[in-house]
Amino acid sequence: MAGHSKWANIKFRKGAQDAKRGKIFTKLIREITVASRTGGDDLASNPRLRDAVSKANKANMKKDTIENAVKKGAGKLDDVNYMEITYEGYGSSGVAIFVECLTDNKNRTVSEIRHAFSKYNGNLGADGSVSYLFDEVGQLIFDSSVTEEQLFDIVTNHNGKDIETQDDGSILVIVPKENYHGLLVVAEELGYIPIHAEITMIADRYITIESDSAESLIKLIDALEDLDDVQKVHSNAEFPEELV
Repeated sequence: MAGHSKWANIKFRKGAQDAKRGKIFTKLIREITVASRTGGDDLASNPRLRDAVSKANKANMKKDTIENAVKKGAGKLDDVNYMEITYEGYGSSGVAIFVECLTDNKNRTVSEIRHAFSKYNGNLGADGSVSYLFDEVGQLIFDSSVTEEQLFDIVTNHNGKDIETQDDGSILVIVPKENYHGLLVVAEELGYIPIHAEITMIADRYITIESDSAESLIKLIDALEDLDDVQKVHSNAEFPEELV
């Protein structure tokens, strides 16, 4: 099982940067609301909601805020109605970019995303222009107290695509989307609690970006991630380690 470790480290570190920007609560509240609306307000039977609430707890969101977001999604409180929408395009060096959004105003969102692409030498594309380059999978990262040997049988039994020790000693696991929550439950029952777990997108292949041409691409991704309506940004870029 090989191969997305460098991307995973980059993605994980950029996620930490997002939290520092102070935007994370807005994004988490929207995710909780939509998860509750689409799958119900019972955490035990709604894996997406359980993941969203877990992330909110790790971000130290207040319990009342989480509960209100769940209630709003379930229709127990008046609230705006968020819609899920995706945008696709290209950045510099032909890098594919896939953007996931939750918004209550599609016109505002597409205008902001188009502006970001135009400002940083990118092009907003049509639906389907880059989505075929990505697979939706489960990604889990365990800290260095867990070993590959401890996780190997669990990952194998859930048709894992990748298990690999990272440079910092953490363990990356990539698993098919449909097996993600089953693996997560088994791992947690055995006492192996991931420090990061989510359904995400990984590319079939990655483009290595040279240092001298990476600046505009990094600015584009950062600009997209800074938008309140944007939940996640995925690309098939591999940046030089010193730029991340």
